[in-house]
Amino acid sequence: MLAEDLAKQQKSISVAEFFEKNKHLLGFDSPTRGIITTIKEAVDNALDACEEAGVLPDIFVSIRKASPDAYRVAVEDNGPGIVPEQVPYVFGKLLYGSRFHQIRQSRGQQGIGISAAVLYAQLTTGMPATVVSRTSAQAPAHRFSLMIRTETNEPEVLGHEEVAWDRTHGTRIELEFTSTLAARKRLVEYLRYTSVVNPHARIRVEIDGEATTFERVSAEPIVSPQAIQPHPHGIELGTLKRMAAAKADATLEDFLVGSFCRVGKKTAEEIAAAAGLPVGARMDAIAPDALKTLLAAMQSVHVPAPPTNQCLSPIGEDLIVQGLEKEFQPDFVKARTRPASVFSGHPFVVEAAIGYGGKLDPDGAAQVLRFANRVPLLYQQGACAVTAQVAGVNWKNYGLSQSGLPLGPVLVLVHVASTNVPFTSESKDAVASIPEIEKEITLALQDLGRELKAYLARRERNRQKEDRARAVCAVIPAIAEKVAEIVEKPVPDISAIEGRIMHRLVARKRFYDGRVLIEVRNHTADDLALVVYDISADTAEDARPAPDFVSDLDGEYTRVWNCALAPGEAWHVVYTGKGGGMLDVRGVEDTKKVVVYL
Repeated sequence: MLAEDLAKQQKSISVAEFFEKNKHLLGFDSPTRGIITTIKEAVDNALDACEEAGVLPDIFVSIRKASPDAYRVAVEDNGPGIVPEQVPYVFGKLLYGSRFHQIRQSRGQQGIGISAAVLYAQLTTGMPATVVSRTSAQAPAHRFSLMIRTETNEPEVLGHEEVAWDRTHGTRIELEFTSTLAARKRLVEYLRYTSVVNPHARIRVEIDGEATTFERVSAEPIVSPQAIQPHPHGIELGTLKRMAAAKADATLEDFLVGSFCRVGKKTAEEIAAAAGLPVGARMDAIAPDALKTLLAAMQSVHVPAPPTNQCLSPIGEDLIVQGLEKEFQPDFVKARTRPASVFSGHPFVVEAAIGYGGKLDPDGAAQVLRFANRVPLLYQQGACAVTAQVAGVNWKNYGLSQSGLPLGPVLVLVHVASTNVPFTSESKDAVASIPEIEKEITLALQDLGRELKAYLARRERNRQKEDRARAVCAVIPAIAEKVAEIVEKPVPDISAIEGRIMHRLVARKRFYDGRVLIEVRNHTADDLALVVYDISADTAEDARPAPDFVSDLDGEYTRVWNCALAPGEAWHVVYTGKGGGMLDVRGVEDTKKVVVYL
């Protein structure tokens, strides 16, 4: 009777029931992370929809507290919208989507993400999702209230009505679930990083009334990748059997040419010959064992790589640089896009960038930004192949200190774009260790390392030149004064000597006998329009010439003068004071000026 009793207990489960008990697999393992995963899935869908429609993404994210332990999240986009008949299935059915069977680069693919967020919301608060969508200015907006029937993985529509909406097209989803804002900083970082690799998008976020906007730096919509046929080198036996059964009446030649990319008649004949099969054989006449032989032949015959310019959409070096400069303001930034490559029949492109100095944190290890198909990877950094490759480069060869990761004010960005990014788990937090991808990452980083090394060497040479120039500017006047004292003659004009040595703009600030003298001399060959900034505790009310602008902040005075100097000309100002403070001159490159305090 034991077997019969066990049989009565056995039953099938729906995919919704499975993920209801295993939500950690999808990134909903804690309330803190749940809110980030929800916004990630909604923003990814919004970006994909806008790109497919060929419009510049304009995305709004709202997070507000609904109760002591629950937040209401809304994400709104200006995409093409969703036809009313499909809205319940897109948001209320797991494993329902348009990209799973397409071989092209996209952020989402399985059709799980946003519906998993709906499931998470109803699990934690019991509240339904609210979806508003509109497809055009001529069509009305539709608002749905829906949940997921976990026992059947089918949507349950609780309400549907036509509503007025100010957007002519787009989609808005609202979810309420148990969460915290303990990871608020990481949430804003996610949106910030998203704006870096999606420079064509404008993202505005409001968290409890506090607004932040990440502006776009490119006004050109990206070209949406186009789907391609599978590549012969990326096919497994089960997939081949299913494809053959779907085209049972086709000949082997027609099957190979029509079902796979980069296979023409000549390549089809080579594959058939290697498999020992006639090209005119019908697919339903090929035995299962012969299909195994055919698969081996497909793997052995040389087939050109898939058309990566069609199915992939890398960011591009210029846009990566613009995105990093906008958000991080480094002194130095370079990017590299590697040539397209293939692993197991799947095309991919590796892009990388490195930034140094500026507003980057000078303490600790480098900041590593990981991306896959334009999506930031925030978790499981230690388990990611990207991190391993960054740590595996010998950065000491390129002028950086290193303890695993490089140290100092350094930022390293790596983006992997592929039709099938190999993640380590369903939560898509880390890239798996694939030798072909690891090789491309390393080559890109080494190339950028050489660029950084050249920059650091150039910066050091300029620093040494500036130190020497500052020393010369400080020493020559002192020598002239001593010589004049010894020979009992007036102090000579040293500007001609200084000009032959320096070939720069020299600005001096000197204190003597209770007065401050600021002198600016143009030893360059260019006409210069300059702005002189003098900041100190001196009021300088008797300054001659009078400053064009003066401000007082807590007893510290900022004075500004505008002046124009031809080559060889000088400008000066004198006022009563104690000196000190700061002097700066704008309107000339830093490498062509020297500021000296005497």
